[in-house]
Amino acid sequence: QVQLVESGGGLVQAGGALRLSCAASGRSFSTYVMGWFRQAPGKEREFVAAVSWIPSTTYYTDSVKGRFTISRDNAKNTLYLQMNNLKPEDTAVYYCAAGRGVLATMTEDYHSWGQGTQVTVSS
Repeated sequence: QVQLVESGGGLVQAGGALRLSCAASGRSFSTYVMGWFRQAPGKEREFVAAVSWIPSTTYYTDSVKGRFTISRDNAKNTLYLQMNNLKPEDTAVYYCAAGRGVLATMTEDYHSWGQGTQVTVSS
């Protein structure tokens, strides 16, 4: 297991940008697949993006392709999500998660979760 703490959420106008961070504890960060999920009020938690332990291997849900970039710094045990051109429909609580495997998009593939950070995009 790994402890995860997200930061960087906030209120931004449509078209703006935010950068989320997720600090991880433990020594095995570089061996995990890391993902970002989000959950809007009244909706299921949904996959946003994942980055493998294999270099340069990422995957995005269609709605964020070209706008969001996931990255990791294994030396700092930190996961990032750069979010550009934000839209009101991106409003949600964003969670980072650690899992096993090469790439994973299902919540059940992840064994450790952060507490979430709120992102609100105004129109």
